[in-house]
Amino acid sequence: MMFAPLTTGMNVADMAWEVKCREEDMKQRALENERRAIDDARRSVDEKAQQLKAISHLSALIAGFAMVVMVEVQIDDDIDAVLLSIFGLTTAAVIGFMLIAMLNCTMMLVAILRYNCVTRDVPFQDFWRMRCEEDFIFALRCFNRGVPLFLCTLAELGWVTYHGHGSRVVAASIVTGVAVVTLGLWMLHTDRKWGDFLLGGSTAKLYDPGLRDETIEAARQNSERAAAGGRGTRGSWGGIKRRSG
Repeated sequence: MMFAPLTTGMNVADMAWEVKCREEDMKQRALENERRAIDDARRSVDEKAQQLKAISHLSALIAGFAMVVMVEVQIDDDIDAVLLSIFGLTTAAVIGFMLIAMLNCTMMLVAILRYNCVTRDVPFQDFWRMRCEEDFIFALRCFNRGVPLFLCTLAELGWVTYHGHGSRVVAASIVTGVAVVTLGLWMLHTDRKWGDFLLGGSTAKLYDPGLRDETIEAARQNSERAAAGGRGTRGSWGGIKRRSG
């Protein structure tokens, strides 16, 4: 009985120590969660920044090419007025579309780099969806419109540059043929596969639109059968362990 107060005091001290350790552990977990949230926000900002830089740089490059073509091309005085007007229209349209895409991406890049990843007054995904996603899709649409026009400018460039030469028909036809083939590959493959996917946002389909519906359905069924087989294997293994136990 004489040791009862000492035992009680030790128990109280142990409980106080456990409470203190639990509080410190909770503080450490909260700190780790905050660091993880900051890292996730910075990673999201960096991901969007890389996307915007890619579109902005490529748009500026294509616009620069079109501007050089317009300035440096040698035009004869007797060239057809209709051809010259179409060439000027497509070249100016390329520069306009690419310039809009570049400026939109640049403004959005500045905006997301100003996002405070520490305080996060608004979650970055909400900030992107409310402030940037619509302009990002608009910039992508301008870029997707500018690429075919750039190829049309290439198709017309041969007829403008080789005008007056004796073999202008053959040379210009070769340039036009290469441009037409490239435009067909862009429209039938690249833009068809990636255009809707990139412009669809969160509603974009994850499968290739070039695949047939039967192929997609077969792949889905195979995935479901594989998942069901995995569950059956785990169930059989659990039964074996229970029987062996």
